[in-house]
Amino acid sequence: MMQQFRSNSYLFGGNAPYVEELYEAYLNNPASVSDHWRDYFDALQNVPAVDGSSASDVAHGPIIESFAQRAKANTFVQQTGSVDLATARKQVYVQALIDAYRFMGSRWANLDPLKRQERPHIPELEPAFYDFTEADMDQVFHAGNLYFGFEQATLREIVKALRDTYCGTIGVEFMYISDPEQKRWWKERLESIRATPDFSAEKKKHIFERLTAAEGLERYLHTKFVGQKRFSLEGGESFIAAMDEVVRHSGALGVQEIVIGMAHRGRLNILVNTLGKMPADLFAEFEGKHLDELPAGDVKYHKGFSSDVSTPGGPVHLSLAFNPSHLEIVNPVVEGSAKARMERRGDPDGSQVLPVLVHGDAAFAGQGVVMETLNLAQTRGYGTYGTLHVVINNQIGFTTSDPRDARSTLYCSDVVKMIEAPVIHVNGDDPEAVILATQLAVDFRAKFHQDVVLDIVCFRKLGHNEQDTPAVTQPLMYKKIAQHPGTRALYAEKLVAQGVLNSDEADAYVKRYRQAMDEGQHTVDPVLSNYKSKYAVDWVPFLNRKWTDAADTAVPLAELKRLAERITTVPETLKLHPLVERVVNDRRAMGKGEAPLDWGMGEHLAYASLVASGYAVRLTGQDSGRGTFTHRHAVLHDQNRESWDDGSYVPLKNVTENQATFNVIDSVLSEEAVLGFEYGYSTAEPNTLVLWEAQFGDFANGAQVVIDQFISSGEVKWGRVSGLTMLLPHGYEGQGPEHSSARIERFLQLCADHNMQVVQPTTPAQVFHLLRRQMIRLFRKPLIVATPKSLLRHKEAVSSLSELAKGSFRTIIGETDATLEPKKIKRLVVCSGRVYYDLVAHRREAKLKDAAIIRVEQLYPFPHKAFEAELKKYEHVTEIVWVQDEPQNQGPWFYIEHHLLEGMKEGQKLAYSGRPASASPAVGYYAKHYEQQKQLIDGAFGRLKGAVRVK
Repeated sequence: MMQQFRSNSYLFGGNAPYVEELYEAYLNNPASVSDHWRDYFDALQNVPAVDGSSASDVAHGPIIESFAQRAKANTFVQQTGSVDLATARKQVYVQALIDAYRFMGSRWANLDPLKRQERPHIPELEPAFYDFTEADMDQVFHAGNLYFGFEQATLREIVKALRDTYCGTIGVEFMYISDPEQKRWWKERLESIRATPDFSAEKKKHIFERLTAAEGLERYLHTKFVGQKRFSLEGGESFIAAMDEVVRHSGALGVQEIVIGMAHRGRLNILVNTLGKMPADLFAEFEGKHLDELPAGDVKYHKGFSSDVSTPGGPVHLSLAFNPSHLEIVNPVVEGSAKARMERRGDPDGSQVLPVLVHGDAAFAGQGVVMETLNLAQTRGYGTYGTLHVVINNQIGFTTSDPRDARSTLYCSDVVKMIEAPVIHVNGDDPEAVILATQLAVDFRAKFHQDVVLDIVCFRKLGHNEQDTPAVTQPLMYKKIAQHPGTRALYAEKLVAQGVLNSDEADAYVKRYRQAMDEGQHTVDPVLSNYKSKYAVDWVPFLNRKWTDAADTAVPLAELKRLAERITTVPETLKLHPLVERVVNDRRAMGKGEAPLDWGMGEHLAYASLVASGYAVRLTGQDSGRGTFTHRHAVLHDQNRESWDDGSYVPLKNVTENQATFNVIDSVLSEEAVLGFEYGYSTAEPNTLVLWEAQFGDFANGAQVVIDQFISSGEVKWGRVSGLTMLLPHGYEGQGPEHSSARIERFLQLCADHNMQVVQPTTPAQVFHLLRRQMIRLFRKPLIVATPKSLLRHKEAVSSLSELAKGSFRTIIGETDATLEPKKIKRLVVCSGRVYYDLVAHRREAKLKDAAIIRVEQLYPFPHKAFEAELKKYEHVTEIVWVQDEPQNQGPWFYIEHHLLEGMKEGQKLAYSGRPASASPAVGYYAKHYEQQKQLIDGAFGRLKGAVRVK
C-alpha cells in the first residue's frame, strides 16, 4: 500500500526533483515559494526531512539527507534535539493524510438522508494506507498547518478532527481552487469549528419554524387540492430554511437585492414561505380565478414574484424570475437582471445585489446552458461578482434516472469546477448543518465575489409531479422514502432531546401554521408592504400602451453635426490602423455633409443622440465592437498597444458631458446564455437600449429557447415587458446555407398580440430612426431587426443628414423614382430588404416604366394603412408581385400573403417570385445561387407564373 502511495503521490516519482528544488528554495528563504508550498513545508519545521532509504528514492536520498542537515542549521526551523528520520517520515505522511481529507473527505461524508449505500472505501483516508499502526495513533505530531486550535496532537486526535470536519454531514470541495487565499479561508473556516454548527436555542427554534412552514404548505396543498400539480418540495424542506438564511445573512452583510431563478420543484413553497406571497392568492390560482388578467397567462409554478422583507441589515428586495419549463434556461436571465440592478445602483462588486440560482441535480449536470452561464461569471461584460448556486439534490432525475444515466461525473455539481467554484455538499436531514453551510457560502461570496455551490442532498417524497408513481422505476428507493419520518419530525426529536422544545411546543408550531393557511395570511414576517427603494424602476409609464408607429425621432441638423464631430474625434496619441483611419475620416466628411451617410454612420449617430439625451446603450455580440463585417468600429484600437493595456478608445463614451453610458461588449462565443442575459437585463432596465447582435442572423438558432419562451411570449404569459433589440445580419449573397438567412419566417410565426416588432430597414436613415424610436416611444416591445450585409457599403444604400434631421421611421417606403408616371404603372413589385436594390438595378437596365417598387420595412405589425395608401396611388395596377430572396417556404411570403390580399382591389392578381421551396435556407454553390437570383429578379418583371392568387 505504501508503494502505491509513493507511485501516485506528488511527493514522489517524476515530481521529486521539482519538490526538492522547491524545498531548497524554502530553506534559504521561506518567502520565495508559493503560499501553498510554504504551508506544506511549515509542517516540517520541528523535524528534519525524509531520507531516501527506499529503492524508489535512492537517486535523491543524499539530497534529502542534506536537507536534514541544513534544516538543523536554519534559523527558521525550531530544533527538538536529535534527528529521528523515521519520525520525520511519519510527519510527512501525516501531512499527506491531512491533504487527503481536504481533497477527498467529502466523498466519505455522511450526506445521504436515505442511507441507501454504505460509505465508499477510500484507502487514502485510512492511517494504515501510510503504514501507520495502532501504536502510532497516540504519537504526537506537528499540526501547525491545521486550524484546529492546537499545534501538536496525537495522530488519533488529528484523524478525529479531520473526520469531524470533512466527513460529517457537511462535505466541502475546494482544494482544486488555484487561489491560495481562498483555500486558506476554507481551511480556517471549516477546521476552526470542525464544520460543526453551534447555534443558540432561539436560532434552532427559528430553523424549526421554517421547516414547519415548508412541510406545512405542502401538506395543506396536498389535502386541499388533491391531484393538482405543484411539484412538491417534500423531502427537501431544508431548502426553505436555507433560503431564509440566505436572505437574513446576506442582508446582514449589506445585500439589498436578491434575484432568484429556479425551476418548478419547491417554487410554490418559496413564493409563500420566503417571498411572502399571500396564501390566499396562491389558492385562488389553484381554484382557477383571475383567468382574464393576461392574454395567455401561465401555470402557477412558472410565475415570478417580488417583495421587500426585513433583515438584520435592513430591507432586502426579493425578485423571483418568471421562467418556463425549459430547465436552467432562466439562469442567464437572472444574471442579466442582476447585472442591470448592480449598474443602476453603482454597485461595483456585487456587494448590494446577489444572484441566486436554484438547480435540480439532473438538470445542473445535464443542461448546456449551465456551462454557458458559468462561463460568463468572470467576464467583464457579464460578470455579476459571484452567484450563489443552490442544488435541490433529489438524487434522481425526472422519473427514472439514476446517477449512472444522468451524468458522467461523480457529483452533479462537477461542472462548476471549470470556474473553480467551491462546492458545499450537505445532508438535508441535518437542518443546522444546512444553515451553517449556507452561512459559509454567503460569506465566501461576499469576501471573494466568486460563484459558490450549496448542494443540499435530500430526496423527493412524491413523483416528478403529484400524478407520477416513481416506485414503478425506483422501488427500493421509494420504500426507504415511505419509511422516512420527514426532516421536520427528525429535527423535532432532536430539539426535544436537547430541551430546546417540548413535544407540545413542537405540535403548536404545526397548528399555528395550519391556522395561517386557513386564514390565507402571510407566513413570512415581516413583509414590508409599503417599502419602496429609491432604486426601484417605475414601469407604469410603459404599461397598457396601445401600439403606435409614430415617434418624434428627428434630431436638429446642428446637433447631428456636433455629434458627428464628437464621434470622429480621436486622441492624437492613438495610432489607428490605416483601414480604420480611413473609416473615421470618411465619417468626418459625412458629418459635415460632404458625403452621404453609410449604415455605420447612421447607426453611430443614433447611439450618440440617445446617450446625449440620457438613454443608455448596451450593445453586445461576438464581434460587436468592430462588427462582424467591419462596418461599426465603435471601439478604436491603438496599433502600438495591447488591448488589455487600455489600448482602445470608444468615441461614443465621449459624446457630451453627463451623458448616459455606452457599453459595447464583445461577448463570449455563446448565443443562448448571452441572449438570455440581455433579455434579463432589458426586463430590469427600461431606460437602456439593450441590443444583442448575432454574427450571422441564423446563429440565433442556438438561442431559440430564449426567443420562444421569453422574448416572444413573456409579456402575454407573465406581463413581463422587454425592449430588447436583436440585430440579425440577413441577406442572400451566395455565402451558403448558414450565412444567408436570419430565419425571418420563424419570428413572423411567433408574432401575435402585438408582442414584438419585426423589421428589415434598407437605409441608414431608417436604422437611425428605428433605433431612436425603440427608446422614445413610451412602451417597450422586443425589436427584431434583419440587418444587412452587402448594404453596409452599397453605393445606393445611403442617406443624407437632412433625412435624420426630419421625418421618422417609415414602415412602408413607396416608389422613389420621380420619373415614373403613376397612371402608366401596371405592376407593383413589393419586397423587403436588400433585394430591393437588385430590383431597381434590373428595372434601370431594362428601362422599364410600367412597374413600381414598394418596400415593406416593417413586417410586423403589418402597416395596413401605409400599404393601402401606396396602392391607391396606382389605379391601373392589375398585378402585384411579392419578391423575396428566401425560398418560398421560408422568408415572409406565407405570413405576408394574406396581408397583401387584404389591401388589394377586386380583380387584382397576386403572385410570388423567389427561390423555390427548399429544405435548406440557401444553396452552397455560388453559380447556382446566382442563377436562382437572376430567375427571381426576372420573374418579378416577367409574366406571372407559379402561384397566382386573384382577389
